[in-house]
Amino acid sequence: MSTTYNNLYMDLRAQLRAAGVEMSTLEARELVCFAAGKSREELIRDGALYVSPELEHRVRELTARRLAGEPVAYLIGEWEFYGLELDISPDVLIPRADTEVLAERAIEYCAAQGECRVLDLCAGSGCVGLAVAAHAPRARVALGELSEAALKICRQNVRRCGLSGRVISVQADALKKPPDALGEFQCIVSNPPYIPAGDIPGLDASVRDYEPHLALDGGADGLDFYRSIAQTWRDALTEDGRLYFEVGIGQADSVLRIMRAAGFGDIQVVKDTHDIPRVVFGTRCAQV
Repeated sequence: MSTTYNNLYMDLRAQLRAAGVEMSTLEARELVCFAAGKSREELIRDGALYVSPELEHRVRELTARRLAGEPVAYLIGEWEFYGLELDISPDVLIPRADTEVLAERAIEYCAAQGECRVLDLCAGSGCVGLAVAAHAPRARVALGELSEAALKICRQNVRRCGLSGRVISVQADALKKPPDALGEFQCIVSNPPYIPAGDIPGLDASVRDYEPHLALDGGADGLDFYRSIAQTWRDALTEDGRLYFEVGIGQADSVLRIMRAAGFGDIQVVKDTHDIPRVVFGTRCAQV
């Protein structure tokens, strides 16, 4: 029996909701839009129209893959972050809403600085650095990432966002000393790998089985990258430059201590929309 776009969407939403998918409304909409090649506005406009059997079959296949654990962002190859539509692949983490708190704080600082150089270290898809560039128009941003595959996604997203004039991507290893050629930055922002290695097998299957472990594994206690960036990359900041970190649940106090020991002052902790400490930032002091 034929079904309309609206009924197909509602059926998918019900299936996803029954399976415990938190963002069932968003994900159902994105799956139908992707399969039909329609924008969100077009889906609403055409809601009463009937879909072809071939299209319904395609949507059902995608839904089955989602219910088996495959994230929607990887199924459709894109995701939204801070108002930007970004290319996404299994080579990069899927941008989370919690990370928008990190972007927001860095944007506030960089916009107030005027002309400044910003480094998004462990950039992944480039989502944080691109958000900074889009909303702090006098900032110049470098997307620093170790993975060649992730750097390819960064470059695609720089072009997609129309920011080629102010954003570059560079290969950078956060666990090693920064190359002198990078120069100095007024702001370094980072959402590094922070899952303790022993916790990875217990993650939700949609993360454990699909997202890149290189972007998840933060070492034995989850803090390896915070130690390295705060200590080794400190000198890549100008005096009084800012370092912004996203942190995992329960890590804020540890990261605060790491930053303080590395010579950062005026350290602050910011909570996300769920009242969880999510961002830790501080200012490079003149002397350690």
